[in-house]
This record gives sequence, structure tokens and C-alpha cells, in this order.
Amino acid sequence: MTPSDVRAKRLLLAAVCLGLLMPQIDLSVINLALPSVRASLGTGAAGMQWVLDAYNLAFASMLLTGGTLGDLFGRRRVFLIGLAIFTGGSVVCGLAHSLAALVAGRALQGLGAAIELPGTLSILTVAYTEAHERAHALGIWAAMSGLAMALGPTAGALMLDRLGWPSIFFLNLPVGVTTLVLTLTAVPESASPEGRRLDLPGQILAAVCLGGLTYAVIQSHSMGWASPVILGCLSMSAAGFAAFLAVERRTPGPMVNLAVFRHAPFSASLGVATLMTFGIYGQMLITSVYLQTILGMSPLLAGLGMLPDTIGFLGTSVLTGRLAARYGARALMAGGMALTGVGVLIAAWATGVRAYWPMGAGLGVIGVGLGLNTGPLMSVAIGSVPASRSGMASGLVNAGRMVGATLGVAVLGTIAASHAGAAGSGLAMLPAGMGRALAVGGIGELVAALLALLFVGSAVGRRDAAAGQVETNPRARAGGTGYAVEGAQSADA
Repeated sequence: MTPSDVRAKRLLLAAVCLGLLMPQIDLSVINLALPSVRASLGTGAAGMQWVLDAYNLAFASMLLTGGTLGDLFGRRRVFLIGLAIFTGGSVVCGLAHSLAALVAGRALQGLGAAIELPGTLSILTVAYTEAHERAHALGIWAAMSGLAMALGPTAGALMLDRLGWPSIFFLNLPVGVTTLVLTLTAVPESASPEGRRLDLPGQILAAVCLGGLTYAVIQSHSMGWASPVILGCLSMSAAGFAAFLAVERRTPGPMVNLAVFRHAPFSASLGVATLMTFGIYGQMLITSVYLQTILGMSPLLAGLGMLPDTIGFLGTSVLTGRLAARYGARALMAGGMALTGVGVLIAAWATGVRAYWPMGAGLGVIGVGLGLNTGPLMSVAIGSVPASRSGMASGLVNAGRMVGATLGVAVLGTIAASHAGAAGSGLAMLPAGMGRALAVGGIGELVAALLALLFVGSAVGRRDAAAGQVETNPRARAGGTGYAVEGAQSADA
């Protein structure tokens, strides 16, 4: 490889990582900003919930569409469109003088993220064809989540303290422009439209299914699960899911090739991704509230207080490629999720102690667990399909992550709040509710560890598979039975 080729790939990797970093930072800092936004706009708890969930609803409804559009019409083109929408939505948020404007801007951000985030993985998968190069690139990609966890709470809290909450959205403007320029300069266009077409019925039914479920979860706290509106949304989501499966089975060029779910490592990775974000996003929200409300920390101190998570993640994630090649992805995924679950349970116990040190210890364990799991998880998931369908796989995994995050924030947040409300003692009982909510999240992480242990083959992850080397299962080519990761044909796969 010539020096110019090396430089081009580094610029491509920088563009993709910035495209991932921008929405990740936004998600990690928004919880810290909510008290300031509430005071500035004079809104209540319901309004603040919509500041979070307008993003989630738009993101979940359109996520599968974003991955498929990239495969069909050009990954770079769709990535650029998503970046532009996200950056524009950030400007709308920063200029907002009303709750309605802020919620609209957040919805635009969610739409833009849904379109551009699947492209970050599919562009990498197509660009890095060598196994060891792809492993290195995916390791750096995964580390961006840890970097976002570091930059978001710390830089975001500092900006909140000095410049006010609009500044956290304006920060996305220079980052977005830089990413757009890098993408135009260094990312070649690629697409895989062969034998496919725009699956409009599938797109619509996927949005109905994910959107109905997300809206029901969002509104369940205020309306109650027995509300006709909530039951109607859940029924609509279930009907949409059934219709989606029927349409995708019969469509010549489906948005989602259902055969991929016959491959146990991919399905397990999807389940692990969903349970991972269920516990972690709920934990992030509860920890932020705990540090500021119960321990009385300022937003800046609360941001610094969450650094053990980041340090653990970054310190571990740089070693995962080497560890996966030696021990396999199953060991790292199962061990990482087990550690994450233990860390969340430590955080649950810490809420009763009302001191920072046990919470900090729990956060450190969580970071190490996530660092072990994230890279191998994405390698197994993306490595389970051919590169031509990487956008589809990325969209599915990110859809699972988003559904898990939305459920985690809603369910764990409801457990924490309802316990305090039922006790009738306000903040006095809130730590107990937080502890119970975090215990539920920790159990979810342990279930994810069990999924990885049972359904990700022991050979997956060593050298080729962990590095993302992919081949189509010959039996799938002959008989249409699905895709496989190289090395996953062992008895325990």
C-alpha cells in the first residue's frame, strides 16, 4: 500500500469516526443539560421527557431506512445527507426559544443520526478489506464511544457552566462542517444495488413497528400501560411487525434479508446490543440525576464524576483486537457483559451508601466491561453478512441499540420515579428507587452475557472472524439458508 493510500484511509477513518462521535457526544451531554433547559424554557418534567424522546422516536423510526438507502443509492451520498440534517437540527436546537422549537430540532437530529450512523460502519466495512486492517479500524470506531463519554460530560458540563445550554448544540456546527469536508475529500462512493430496489412497504412497516413501540414506551409513564392510546400503539407495532415479516419474505429485493437471523451469532449479537443499551442508557440517566440531586454535585463535577466509566472503556478497548484474536469474540462478549452487569449492580448498591466512591468503582467496572464487549460485538454482527449488505446489518444492530436505549430510559426511569412517588417522601426515597432500577438494568446485562456465551461460537473472533473477515456461507448461496461468519461452523456455533 502506497503512502497516499495510507493517508487516504486515515482521512476516511477520521471522517467516519467524527460522524459517529458527534451524535454520541450529543447523547452523553443532553442529560446534564436538562435542568438548565427546564429552568430556561420554564417547562415541566413531561416537556423534558420529550426533549430526550423526540430524538429517540425519529431515530428508531428511520434507522433501518438509513442503512438500506446507503446500500442502494451510495453510502457516501446518504452519509453526507444525514450529516447535513443532524448539523442543521443542532442549529435549530441552539437557536430555540421555546420547547416546541427545541423538540423539533431534536427530532431533526434523530432523523439525521438515523440516516448517517449506519454509514459509519458500512463505509468502514467496504473500505477495509484486509482482516487485520478492519480489526484495527473497528477498534478505533468502538473507542469513539468511550471518547464521547469522556468529552460529553466534561466538555459539555464546562460549556453549560460558562456559555449556557445552547452552546452544546452549536458545538456540532464546526464538527459537522469538518466531517462534511473530510467525507467529500477522502470517502469514495460505494453502493450495492444489485438485485435490490427501494422496498417502500418494508420501509413504512418498519417505521410503524419501531415508531409505535417507541411512542408507547415514551408515553407509558404519563398515560399508563392500560391507556387505550398505549394499547393501540402496542397493537399497531405488533401488527406492523407481523406485516413486515410477511412482506420481507415475499419481496424480491427486501430491505432486510430475514435469512440473516438464521445465523445464531448475528441474532445473539443483536440481542446483546439491545440488552447492553437497555442497562447502560438507563444507568447513565440515573447516575447523572443521582450525582446532581442526591450528592449535590454541579453539572461539571457530575461530568467529572462519570470519568471512571470512560477511563475503563478507553483503557480496555485498545486491547480488544489482540484479546479477541487470542480468546475469541465469545469470551470477550460474555465476559464484558458480565462485568458490565456487575458494575451496574455495584452502582445499584452505591445508591444506598450515598457516597461517591462506590459509585465511581461501579462506573469503572462498567467501562472495562463495555470496552471488552463493544468491538467484538460489532465485528461479529457486521461479519455475519457480506460487505454488500453491511448497511442492512449496521441498521439492524443500531435499531436494536436504539430500542434498548429507549426502553432502558423509560423502564428504569419509571421504576426509579414511581418508587419515590409511591413512598410519598420525595427525594428521601429516590435513592431506593434508583437502586431497584439499576438492579433491573444489571440483570439485563447478565442476561446479555448468557446470550453471548450460548450462541456465539467459540471459534468466532479468532484471527479472521474477530477481525471482521467475512464470507458468504456456501450453503446459503446454494440453498438460501443465510449467512455465516468464517469459523462459526463449529458444533458450538
